[in-house]
Amino acid sequence: MTQQTTADLQRLDRAHHLHPFTDFKALGEEGSRIITHAEGVYVHDSEGHRILDGMAGLWCVNLGYGREELVEAATRQMRELPFYNNFFKSTHPPAVKLAEKLSQLAPAHVNRVFFTGSGSEANDTALRMIRRYWALEGKPEKQIVISRENGYHGSTVAGLSLGGMAPMHAQGGPLVPGIEHVRQPYWFGEGREHTPEAFGRLCAQAIEDKILALGEENVAAFIAEPVQGAGGAIIPPESYWPAVKEVLARYDILLVADEVICGFGRLGEWFGSQHYGLKPDLMPIAKGLSSGYLPIGGVLVGDRVAETLIEEGGEFFHGFTYSGHPVCAAVALKNLELMEAEGIVEKVRDDLGPYLARRWAELGDHPVVGETRSLGLIGALELVADKAGGQRFDKTLGAGNLCRDICFDSGLVMRSVGDTMIISPPLVITRAQIDELVILARRALDETARRLGITTTKEASA
Repeated sequence: MTQQTTADLQRLDRAHHLHPFTDFKALGEEGSRIITHAEGVYVHDSEGHRILDGMAGLWCVNLGYGREELVEAATRQMRELPFYNNFFKSTHPPAVKLAEKLSQLAPAHVNRVFFTGSGSEANDTALRMIRRYWALEGKPEKQIVISRENGYHGSTVAGLSLGGMAPMHAQGGPLVPGIEHVRQPYWFGEGREHTPEAFGRLCAQAIEDKILALGEENVAAFIAEPVQGAGGAIIPPESYWPAVKEVLARYDILLVADEVICGFGRLGEWFGSQHYGLKPDLMPIAKGLSSGYLPIGGVLVGDRVAETLIEEGGEFFHGFTYSGHPVCAAVALKNLELMEAEGIVEKVRDDLGPYLARRWAELGDHPVVGETRSLGLIGALELVADKAGGQRFDKTLGAGNLCRDICFDSGLVMRSVGDTMIISPPLVITRAQIDELVILARRALDETARRLGITTTKEASA
């Protein structure tokens, strides 16, 4: 069989493959980067370059690449039972065992899970459960879900409606009704006239103001990520979640903590909700559940909601062909067992997270960096044209995308969200590899500054 070159694969890709979140025309003109294999925290492309994956694939490859134990788990399950559904009063051991394991890892009041194939499906499911729950409670008027501007909850119609990303809304056509949005706790981008503590409380107050404006009797739930991931690794001020908890406690409103990115060790706890001391009624999950090796998601359901759905509900007309797919469930279960056996979550909390925080903060001295922030193994850099005043670059310059492309060409995956650069490396990264990541990031920042006409300290002293 003739070996296909990079150009061959790019040509076929251009002819037949529509990529997610992509300008199809622009990508066709430039050509895709072809990733061929991976190991540990590194991916390799068809041109022979080794690249440190600072995004763990897409926030998900928590155990890193090349874990044979996960391959073997999939192989065994493929041979034993490659597929059966969970409809029609049926199930199979992998789904049952995974549900039990998730209930053990979740907060004490969460003891059931509804499986999906992705995080988007999980948030669709959460919306269905929220409205079904209130109907069964005799309050069908409680329909409205409050979410946050710039939040991300998937790209299905329900997911993009729950999320608050304006470009997605502009392309979404009629959105799912009964979803309202409030300001995000993004201090650097929107709140620097206040202290972080005061701004966190203001953002929580915005939730209460919205509840009062809509009428408590009409509001069903508040949904948010513990830390906003795709919105720019936005870590809320320390005052935010305690104030939000106080607001929600005053009203009869469900809390949905979207754990698709924050779950499974990313913040140094099994779930981001645990880091912030939250008690969610619903917890959408995906990504790190299987370390990305196979697609699987779900909703962890708190006892309050689960008991009503079970005792009062009758048939819940919702589900997916691949809900609790046996091979995906077997891999997810092995993934969680490996994370427990290797103490991954504790290493992130006690060692790797604090180490990344120290090293990442060192980039704050760079002329184009206005802020560094991190929590666990998630981090962000804010690119600015004027360090003293924190003024952003002109949007037409595309500083973030420029920096992202320079990173990739230099051997590092670092994502851009506007002019915010974000990282979310595999949880098995070592201290030495964190050092490498920071070195590569600084080099990329230097080159970004050079191309944008910003003088670095090194250049000034030359």
